[in-house]
Amino acid sequence: MAVSVMESRVSTEEVPPDDRIAYWEEYNARALVGLTCSSYAEGGLLAQQTNLRVGGLRLADIQGNEHVIERTPRTCRDLPKESVFASLVLQGEAVFYHSGGCLTINAGNLILYDTARPYLFGFSTPMRKLLLDIPREMFAERFRSPFLPAPIALSTDHDSPASRALRSLLLGLAKERGPDGADDLALELLGKLATERVGDRPASPTRLLHLVVAKDYIERHLHDHGLSSGRIAAALGISVRHLSRVFEPEGLTPARYVMQRRLTKAKEDLADPTASHTTVAEIAHRHGFADQAHFTRVFRERFGCTPGAARPA
Repeated sequence: MAVSVMESRVSTEEVPPDDRIAYWEEYNARALVGLTCSSYAEGGLLAQQTNLRVGGLRLADIQGNEHVIERTPRTCRDLPKESVFASLVLQGEAVFYHSGGCLTINAGNLILYDTARPYLFGFSTPMRKLLLDIPREMFAERFRSPFLPAPIALSTDHDSPASRALRSLLLGLAKERGPDGADDLALELLGKLATERVGDRPASPTRLLHLVVAKDYIERHLHDHGLSSGRIAAALGISVRHLSRVFEPEGLTPARYVMQRRLTKAKEDLADPTASHTTVAEIAHRHGFADQAHFTRVFRERFGCTPGAARPA
């Protein structure tokens, strides 16, 4: 039985090239979210979108050529939208800019982001994505948090039941097929996918969400010598004390977790035969160690050998 119902479908193909941007912006403001759009394609913006209702959620199937969409601070004020979006990129390469930095998005990635906060989503190649629009009240009920602290990029390429099921569910819903209760199932699978990101640790939905965001932020800033618990907490909009509670299921303090991730990544580089011409000092610096002597000491404490001894013979 079809559980997704098509609400509208649109294409810019029959629109005069000079009018396509305005047409796309006006349609999205009514059907999905207020945004500004730019296209650098020679023939102008060629895009199509199908919007469907899935219980309490909405699903947009969006395809197009190279283009950029943006929700500026002014757009967020003038055209408010109280949702969290989950965009599964099926085709294309993109960048996602937000106040905390930049994410690189490839086919197979799913990115969660809050429409109340400014962002820019730019595709440098032809693209297709399935966008799940989660009203804020439904997101808050599921994750016990009204806002998403920061964007999260999750991979659905790895072979796990949750990632396979979520991708299959969204593709089916885009074709107006799916199980009864598909909206609840989609949210459940998103939660499971987030849990896979942090490991099977007992935690409340809110702490799980904060832990996923914190680990994502740490992974993208390991190279930064100034990465600290204060910086991580600020990126999430929580206190340092609360951040420590978020990491309790890991059995580590945030600072210790950062150190372990830096050492693990450094060891991987040292063991990589293709990095044989990269010096130990360069590898240490790449992973946020400002002092090579300190790096050597903590590396030996963690792995029982010097960085040099960890390199292939």
